[in-house]
Amino acid sequence: MPNLVIVCVEDEPDVLEAVVRELEPLEDLFAVEAAEDAADARSVLHRVWDGGDEVGVIFCDHIMPGESGVDLLVEMQNDDKWRHTRKILLTGQAGLEATVKAVNEADLAHYIAKPWEPDELVNIAKEQMTRYVIERDLNPYPYLKYLDAELLGDQLRRHAASDG
Repeated sequence: MPNLVIVCVEDEPDVLEAVVRELEPLEDLFAVEAAEDAADARSVLHRVWDGGDEVGVIFCDHIMPGESGVDLLVEMQNDDKWRHTRKILLTGQAGLEATVKAVNEADLAHYIAKPWEPDELVNIAKEQMTRYVIERDLNPYPYLKYLDAELLGDQLRRHAASDG
């Protein structure tokens, strides 16, 4: 069973700290890794991969110094190691063109506008991690505590119906 990791990429320290803090309830099952820009995120991604773990979800800001978050997400989509990672754009500044690029080229799973609602990040992380587990055909039982039960149940019913 691989360890599943959530990566948060945000150049504003206070916002990054808030994202990580809000995801803390999931940390007893999913490690939460922080990165301050695209280059730092690449280091985190490779460290996770080299350790035999998988990045299930990435929350990524768009406007960052150096390289945009959308460009990082597109790069991840084009790499077999992270193609299945559920990509979430977390930003208050992405224009229509950048958002369309993220949807079309990075297989964007979700868009969250800043500021977000308090429980929004955890709920979205659970839903997207559930979708990751389903898509990767991982055994869901070790992760049940934090998966979206309704979404998982729908998938299991569909699977049982197709087998019958």
